[in-house]
Amino acid sequence: MTAAGLTSGQAAELLKQAGPNILPAEKPVPQWRKLWGELTHFFALMLWCAAALAFLADLPQLGVAIIVVVLVNGIFAHIQQERAQHAAERLRGLLPADVMVRRDGRVRKVHASELVVSDAVLLTAGDRIPADVLLATAQACAVDESMLTGESDPVPKTAGDSAWAGTFLVNGDAEATVTATGGRTRLAGISALTSGAVPPPTPLSLELRRIVRVVASVALGIAALFFLVSLLVGIEWRDSFLFAIGVAVALVPEGLLPTVTLSLAMGAQRMASRNALVRNLEAVETLGSTTFICTDKTGTLTQNRMNAVEVFTSGGSVHIAGEGYNPEGTVQGDGQEKAAETALAALAASQGRAELHDGQWRALGDPMEAAIDVLARRMGGEADSRMAPSRRLAFDPSRRRESAIVGQDLFCKGAPEAVLPLCSGADGQVADQVQLMASRGLRVIAVARRRLDGPPGAWESRPSGDIERGMELLGLIGLHDPPRPDVGDVIRTARTAGLKLAMITGDHPATAAAIAREIGLMGAPEFVLEGSDLPEDEQLLGALLDRDGVVVSRVSPEQKLRVAKALQSRGHVVAMTGDGVNDGPALREADIGVAMGLSGTDVAREAADLVLLDDHFATIVAAIEQGRATYSNIHRFLTYHLTDNVAELTPFVVWALSGGQFPLALGVLQILALDIGTDLLPALALGAEPPGKHVLSRPPERRHLMDRQLMVRVFCVLGPVEALVEMTAFSLVLFGGGWTRGEPPDPGLVMAASGAAFTAVVLGQLANAYACRSATTPPWRLGWGSNKLLAWAVLAELAVLAACLYVPQLAALLGQAPPPASGFLVAAMAIPAVLAADWAYKAFRGRSAR
Repeated sequence: MTAAGLTSGQAAELLKQAGPNILPAEKPVPQWRKLWGELTHFFALMLWCAAALAFLADLPQLGVAIIVVVLVNGIFAHIQQERAQHAAERLRGLLPADVMVRRDGRVRKVHASELVVSDAVLLTAGDRIPADVLLATAQACAVDESMLTGESDPVPKTAGDSAWAGTFLVNGDAEATVTATGGRTRLAGISALTSGAVPPPTPLSLELRRIVRVVASVALGIAALFFLVSLLVGIEWRDSFLFAIGVAVALVPEGLLPTVTLSLAMGAQRMASRNALVRNLEAVETLGSTTFICTDKTGTLTQNRMNAVEVFTSGGSVHIAGEGYNPEGTVQGDGQEKAAETALAALAASQGRAELHDGQWRALGDPMEAAIDVLARRMGGEADSRMAPSRRLAFDPSRRRESAIVGQDLFCKGAPEAVLPLCSGADGQVADQVQLMASRGLRVIAVARRRLDGPPGAWESRPSGDIERGMELLGLIGLHDPPRPDVGDVIRTARTAGLKLAMITGDHPATAAAIAREIGLMGAPEFVLEGSDLPEDEQLLGALLDRDGVVVSRVSPEQKLRVAKALQSRGHVVAMTGDGVNDGPALREADIGVAMGLSGTDVAREAADLVLLDDHFATIVAAIEQGRATYSNIHRFLTYHLTDNVAELTPFVVWALSGGQFPLALGVLQILALDIGTDLLPALALGAEPPGKHVLSRPPERRHLMDRQLMVRVFCVLGPVEALVEMTAFSLVLFGGGWTRGEPPDPGLVMAASGAAFTAVVLGQLANAYACRSATTPPWRLGWGSNKLLAWAVLAELAVLAACLYVPQLAALLGQAPPPASGFLVAAMAIPAVLAADWAYKAFRGRSAR
């Protein structure tokens, strides 16, 4: 390797020999093992036992039917889990994975997979180390090796030390030589040992399991009760057992878990299409419950296209105009020579640059430092004419400044309050100028210089506190970062959705307040705090911040963590944005950690639940909208499933209350046919329902999946109406055919009546599917064809109904026959009855809400 790094030809040859710098793929779990897991969970084991008992009871048809239910459910769940996994893999591939290297004598950006041994890699604070490396230079470096060692404290690193792939440079700057890539890294060895680890269950999956266990326990308990009742009324034990199995099957929503999985996967895919990368599926539901957004300013509310527009020195103010990072521009004002000196000094303490790429000028590195590079060029300076620094004193959130030693000079830039106290001769006029520039929404940085006495190298090992004293203030640079054009509209939408907003930024309070006013985020009355003024008591802090439109400036990462905890203690579901190295704890603490995909560090992206691939505040609100839609979808298909269960259970209740005198309207095989043919496809279509027009026009939903509103709607409205029509159709055909109580019914008559009951449930569920599309709006106002998946599912449902009634072999297996015209007519009344009951319930709720 030369001082210029490898050549492109050398790198290509080494890449061909060693292969890409990627971890070896984990040994995949065999498909048969995954499928086995879907066939042996709690529900499945219960049904396997039921199938075995059915065969022992000489009921092979029932046993085969139950096995079909288990297999269909297991295979479908397996397919959906695989789809979700592949979707997650595609989403992970969207994460940036670029690294800066020296090749062909210049700095280039390459994909991390293209790194080879002997590459010269440039690392800055926040970077994930892309391979095992040996540090050639290291300025105030510390590496977070917790993922390898478990130790949370960063490890100081100096030149000559090794650093490992997958760890994070949390402080300082370094240049390193790659020593191992891909499967030869230390991380690869550890990954092989841990690949079998099973992640802990998420809160959503725990709640789903709880619902599943509750429903299953209730099903088994009621089944046992009805088994005893049937024995007491004199039914043989085999028929009693068949009866009990029917009750259990009627109460078990077999398709619940795969439907939830599909709904979450669809939500994650839709978020990805809107530049929101969800790093775990369960975060989709949590997003829908968000009540408070703590957002950064730069890049999220603004465009992160810094432009230096003003330089203030003792010679006067200079105003600069230009487009983006294009070095061409105009300069006006007094003191241009001192302004140029200030710009070059700031550039010496910077590493970001502006470069021409594919005909466009873009920022390479930090956008603010790229803007300083552009400023120096517009002032007539040459970016590549200065000496390379012999030492850098890196920026960190506690110092809030960065310095570089070039020859015998120390150049420093940083926040005015961090630089001005170290300068001699900085008077009140300078502080007033800082306030004035910040009040116009400019980000202000102070630039200083110190002449170092003594021989070269005498200051290389001295602590920063000794070096950065007695500096001479050269000037102030004001940078403008324009707000995103549509951010004001998005803020209004967020507030309409019942979300509280806070700006949490490291900028000067006057700068933050000016931007907050400009975009409409500032609340009334205005409330602006500095991080140093936050009270230590968590309850007091929560009470202070629990308001809409608060601005908190000059915030450290530790203070962001306290803000998240304080708001959570007030009952809020907090979404917290971050992009820096030390934002990781706050992102993990928040209910939804949101990292920047373009400007954020690898540390922040690793800690986040949601990554904004466009760094745009609007994407957070769009993700919350989809999260709410997913939450609503879970409610939709839960309502749908449970309504069907009420109708399926009712015939058994009527039979038990009559002491076995009234025939069963539905048999076990009919219930299985309803669960497979009626529940599954429409429920899946409801799980894919897109966000409604008014999903962001109301406060966040409650987080319980089965709440009081759902239970009332199912067990007091939709379920009873569907069951009433079902039993009416059955009774009409039965009594119309001449049956009287106490006499044994004609088998053919019972089959026709049962066909009428079956038809009523199917048609009732057809209407129920459309009713469940909204908890507030009748289906005719939504448009009957606006959910095309549901339209196809309903057509499939009608096809199943026709087959179950008119295919002789299938009808005989189910124990039913086509009903007479009167039975069809009553069964068809299930559609208007369910829709009317749903409309009345929604209208009543609407009046009650007013």
